[in-house]
Amino acid sequence: MIPTRMRLSALAAGVMLASGSLHADNHDNQAVIERLLDEHFQDSTLTREEQIAELEWFAKAAEPFKGMEINVVSEGLTTHVYERDVLAEAFSELTGIEVTHNIIGEGDVVNNMQTQMQSGRNIYDGYVNDSDAIGTHIRYGTTINLSKAMENEWADYTLPTLDLDDFIGIQYTTGPDGDIYQLPDQQFANLYWFRYDWFQREDLQKQFRDIYGYDLGVPTNWTAYEDIAEFFTNEVGEIDGEKVYGHMDYGRRDPSLGWRFHDSWLSMAGMGSQGVPFGNPVDDWGIRVDEESRPVGASVSRGGATNSPASVFAVTKMVDWLRDYAPPEAQGMTFGEAGPVPAQGQIAQQMFWYTAFTADMTSPDVPVTDDAGNPKWRMAPSPAGPYWEDGMKVGYQDVGSWTFFDSTPEDRRTAAWLYAQFTTAKTVSLEKLIAGLTPIRRSDIFSEEMTEMAPKLGGLVEFYRSPDQSKWTPSSTNVPDYPRMAPLWWQNLAPAVSGDVTPKEALDNLAGDLDNIMARLARAKVFATFEPKLNEERDPEYWLSQPGAPKAKLDNEMPEGTTVPYDELIQSWQQ
Repeated sequence: MIPTRMRLSALAAGVMLASGSLHADNHDNQAVIERLLDEHFQDSTLTREEQIAELEWFAKAAEPFKGMEINVVSEGLTTHVYERDVLAEAFSELTGIEVTHNIIGEGDVVNNMQTQMQSGRNIYDGYVNDSDAIGTHIRYGTTINLSKAMENEWADYTLPTLDLDDFIGIQYTTGPDGDIYQLPDQQFANLYWFRYDWFQREDLQKQFRDIYGYDLGVPTNWTAYEDIAEFFTNEVGEIDGEKVYGHMDYGRRDPSLGWRFHDSWLSMAGMGSQGVPFGNPVDDWGIRVDEESRPVGASVSRGGATNSPASVFAVTKMVDWLRDYAPPEAQGMTFGEAGPVPAQGQIAQQMFWYTAFTADMTSPDVPVTDDAGNPKWRMAPSPAGPYWEDGMKVGYQDVGSWTFFDSTPEDRRTAAWLYAQFTTAKTVSLEKLIAGLTPIRRSDIFSEEMTEMAPKLGGLVEFYRSPDQSKWTPSSTNVPDYPRMAPLWWQNLAPAVSGDVTPKEALDNLAGDLDNIMARLARAKVFATFEPKLNEERDPEYWLSQPGAPKAKLDNEMPEGTTVPYDELIQSWQQ
């Protein structure tokens, strides 16, 4: 038997040893935190003391998962490369959770996500998946409802300073039930891009006015865009000895061609219903829902608008402009190949340009920046088509968002949730914005750092500070199964781009395929909620004669062109 005095001495020694170990751990954590802030996270809307407190919270919250290895995945944007190369390493060092942040193609992200949802086999512990799939996530019952998780199993693992109201895209990751299903991680819009320096030239302004009867400026309707495209391609032809084009796009038969269309091209023409963020009852895919948010059809014969006159107009213009005003090689390009082309200096304007390419436009080595690094280009709102009405969405916004599934073991899922919050926390979010130019937080957009950067970014900061940015939105909750339905767009519309079928034929086929998939999904009873319930088919004229979408064909789809001076536009944003 050990004497009491010796047992107490041993206990005291153990307490002292544990205390010393805890003190050493705390000391090590502080050293790591100080170094991370000094090396990586100097720019933040938080004070240094607030940053330290936030990082201390992560270190403590992660203690139960120390030594765990997790795998997450995202597509290959500059922002995600920064997360992989900087944030994953920093998080691992801070928490002891080893993160492998994989970067694969966007289509591969969707395919893996779909496989995990259907098979129940854990492939990745967390996905940065576009909020375009929100309609899928709210229906299948396999996606973690973040609102409920933060109140229950993640109550102790949710960052007190997460500040969901600060996320500019949180409304796009929220279901009709008011719950949040995804956490925004990066965000970019498709806008109008143009060569500001060329538009300011007095000789070109005079030439344009003489031919078209109005001023060369930012087009506010599709007629003006077409006039400007024709002007630079055929009337100007060359600038400084280089052939120039009035339009840029891409047309290769490829999955990325689907993004080109279902990323709101039809609704930019005015195909859908009024209502932001998604259009109600007809969304930017042309899918109609009933009062209970159940999809009832995409075809005009069922009350949808996918093959409506406005959609036919939109696809026809895409095909015509690509053929007539873009570089000939553009017809064989994919999204990734076409994206950098405007930075090469031969393109006058692009109506459907993703701000994710802003970083490529700011390099001092490209012809579209001057010797001081200032942009010769600007971004502005895309022009509205003839069917567009006040109160409708204006364009598309991509919101890559953290998404989790119930097939992931709970401990791995929780560790991945901690990492997701770290990549969006205020301690790191401003530095991530500076690196990738894909904002997610309102506080970062209005920071002094972004005010200083604004002149180099061609209108990006002004756009995101404008209340108008909320009119650019992702695909809607009306889309019941994004992974299954998105491929139908490029498969059906590629023949229209190549000229093998008419735009009307292609859209009739697309609308029919969308309806068929929704009907099969309804029969299979795979959804936990908001399941499709297709309307019976009727004479399309019945629906075209009703108020709102689908809309009857206009007598004049190309009214007189109208433009606005860019500087006036920016002033209105700033006000």
